[in-house]
Amino acid sequence: MVVTQEHVAVNGSGRLTPQQIADTLRERIRTGVLRAGERLPTQAELAEEFGVERGAVRQALRRLQQDGLLSHVSKGSPPRVAGPAARHEEPQPTMVALAPRLTAAFAAPHVRIDAVCLTAQSLIPALGEPLRLIHDGRLRPERIDVRILLPSRDINLAFPVSVDAAGGDDTVHQRWLAMRNAQGQVLQYNLRALRGTHDIDVAVTFRALPFTPPVKLYLLNGSEALFAYYMVTRREELTEAGTLEMYDTLGFESLLFSFQSGAGQREAAFVDQSQKWFDALWETITTDLTLS
Repeated sequence: MVVTQEHVAVNGSGRLTPQQIADTLRERIRTGVLRAGERLPTQAELAEEFGVERGAVRQALRRLQQDGLLSHVSKGSPPRVAGPAARHEEPQPTMVALAPRLTAAFAAPHVRIDAVCLTAQSLIPALGEPLRLIHDGRLRPERIDVRILLPSRDINLAFPVSVDAAGGDDTVHQRWLAMRNAQGQVLQYNLRALRGTHDIDVAVTFRALPFTPPVKLYLLNGSEALFAYYMVTRREELTEAGTLEMYDTLGFESLLFSFQSGAGQREAAFVDQSQKWFDALWETITTDLTLS
């Protein structure tokens, strides 16, 4: 056994307590060393690593199971790290919830991300963590396919719109269009750069919707659907021409609900129907989209 700082006991007995073992494993799960769906080492291997009896390991694993971090603890084979849905998490704002779910999705050899959204505003920061782990060598997907549906530049958006529809719609629309294009280009560049840096096969494609999506939807590897309502609010923004009042959405704050195909019949049906809905839009009424 290699003794590192995380193995040093602090209770004066020279042996780690079950709580200390649990805390160490919890940190490995939090940082992505142990990823969703991955099996832990056997109890014998963990006992040898931490220099304790198997009983202490079993207690630590039960604590992690009670916290919703492990599944199948009582079965003969080693437990698995639970996926996000299995952890019984409450819905969280998109800014908080999207990144860890994308990180878990990027652990697959073939990553497939489909998204319906108003802009790529939430996707760019959420992709920061999986991209960092790829550059760090801790995630190694072989292929990444990303398809994104965004509203067409040629439609009258339901939102964002000026409060004074007669006086500022074009300004609001041009502001949204500039954000849509700039954010899409950044996302596309960051992902396609992985071709040269890590020899990963990457495809990023956009298509244009003929309507304003009232919700945002992210489909991860065909097995998880993340769903949030766009909450429309009245707000002001300072521009060179003065104060612009608009009805807009706060996408980062939208509560994200997770549905997984392995979490029961109802959730599996939601994931399946969401994927079929996305595919139908992609193949029928959407059009080519150029980010310019």
